[in-house]
Amino acid sequence: MPRLPCLVHWKKVSGEELEPGWELEMALRRYRAFIFLLTFLLYASFHLSRKPISIVKGELHKQCAAGVEAEPRFNGPSSSTRHGPTHWLLNNETDCGWAPFDKNNYQQLLGALDYSFLCAYAIGMYLSGIIGERLPIRYYLTFGMLASGAFTALFGLGYFYNIHSLGFYVVTQIINGLVQTTGWPSVVTCLSNWFGKGRRGLIMGIWNSHTSVGNILGSLIAGYWVSTCWGLSFIVPGAIVAAMGIVCFLFLIEHPKDIKCSSTLPTYNELSDEVLFFQHSRVSENGINRFRLQKQSAHSEKNGPLDPELQCLLLSDGKSSLHPSHIVVLPGDSSGSMAAISFTGALRIPGVIEFSLCLLFAKLVSYTFLFWLPLYITNVDHLDAKKAGELSTLFDVGGIFGGILAGVISDRLEKRASTCGLMLLLAAPTLYVFSSVSKMGLEATIAMLLLSGALVSGPYALITTAVSADLGTHNSLKGNSHALSTVTAIIDGTGSVGAALGPLLAGLISPSGWSNVFYMLMFADACALLFLIRLIHKELSCPRPTAGIQAP
Repeated sequence: MPRLPCLVHWKKVSGEELEPGWELEMALRRYRAFIFLLTFLLYASFHLSRKPISIVKGELHKQCAAGVEAEPRFNGPSSSTRHGPTHWLLNNETDCGWAPFDKNNYQQLLGALDYSFLCAYAIGMYLSGIIGERLPIRYYLTFGMLASGAFTALFGLGYFYNIHSLGFYVVTQIINGLVQTTGWPSVVTCLSNWFGKGRRGLIMGIWNSHTSVGNILGSLIAGYWVSTCWGLSFIVPGAIVAAMGIVCFLFLIEHPKDIKCSSTLPTYNELSDEVLFFQHSRVSENGINRFRLQKQSAHSEKNGPLDPELQCLLLSDGKSSLHPSHIVVLPGDSSGSMAAISFTGALRIPGVIEFSLCLLFAKLVSYTFLFWLPLYITNVDHLDAKKAGELSTLFDVGGIFGGILAGVISDRLEKRASTCGLMLLLAAPTLYVFSSVSKMGLEATIAMLLLSGALVSGPYALITTAVSADLGTHNSLKGNSHALSTVTAIIDGTGSVGAALGPLLAGLISPSGWSNVFYMLMFADACALLFLIRLIHKELSCPRPTAGIQAP
């Protein structure tokens, strides 16, 4: 990476050097805003590339006339844009869709595509965090985005090359799932390097809307071509992801220390909880106004008290739970500051296992909606694939507000687990109402999509962002920021197991009726809440932190 220009400018007044002041603060604010926006766009492009498969499902299998098994037909010029290049349809091509998804078992086959992607994503995520914290984030993320763009586009090329092999599409999904695991640990680690714990729920709640923004854009882009040339529904998003990978390589700054010209200046992680890097006080000395850098007071691990919420919720005795054998020193580093945590060491951080299992079921619900909602709308409201895809974006709009609301509430109450538990408790009955009301008309469907999106996505967004960052910078790590990528990968990897199971179960259960799918989703929400009961009890029985001490 080319050497960046020095951030700090020193001035001389009356022969004396001034300490960094407002100029430094404003420059750092600009850098933080830039990293916030850049990582937002980078991960939005990942989700943009995941959405097309759910939009195209309605085109891969179309409803045939009742009691009629579609016959091969001539694909003349008038329909060339719909079914690919002009040619005689092969024996396994029909008016029911794109072979092999044109048969009665299409739901199982489409579910297999989802399961292939998500299962590979879940397995790869556990490895991705461990690998990612040992490699430069910029290179690792760039590789993942370029590879993801290539394999997303490859799926769409099956349309232009008239490929009807299920194995081709499954293998493409598996590899794409693996390379996309480079994204989440990288962007969360990068953002956490720049933003501390103060108002973390709000900041990351807003930032996490990239998931919904990416889903919305992916739905609109894929829906534009789904009824005319569904191959472009994958190729265009793939090209966007690859282009953002190049942007990542050119502009991503991994850590504040990469723009720091003086080793004596404190980085953000060395400061306390506030979002700002510095507090300033103007002091008059010999008639000259000077800015003095004030570093916030930090609690001594030996003598000072721990954060009350961390101590009460996560570590009841306030002692470190990590054994030295769980810390892995990176090659070429003799100091403990660059040590990477082991997998078992990350699991021993209090709260990691509970939140991981909760996310497993929360993400099961969210990804079932992600992959199956357009097809559900098509079947229930009798809309075509394009309109169903556009309508499904309302679920993601609700998700944006749900993620921000969860962050604001958790910051104000300083209780992450209780906030998640409340939203999960409300989500289960909401899903039941959705399954009943959505059959009454389009207006009812719109209202329930917004409400369900907020309640389903809120806990998911909070756990994968603010909670993961809190646990990845837990006091028991003694300032080891290199644990963040591993902790994030463990939590999101476990959640991705649920993300893989949800769409698969939906594909197996939906032939018996969509109501059964919703019962399965309500049961999953109840299980997610169950795994948080112990943490919620600790939070509710714990006094609020005293003034001046930020929540994790």
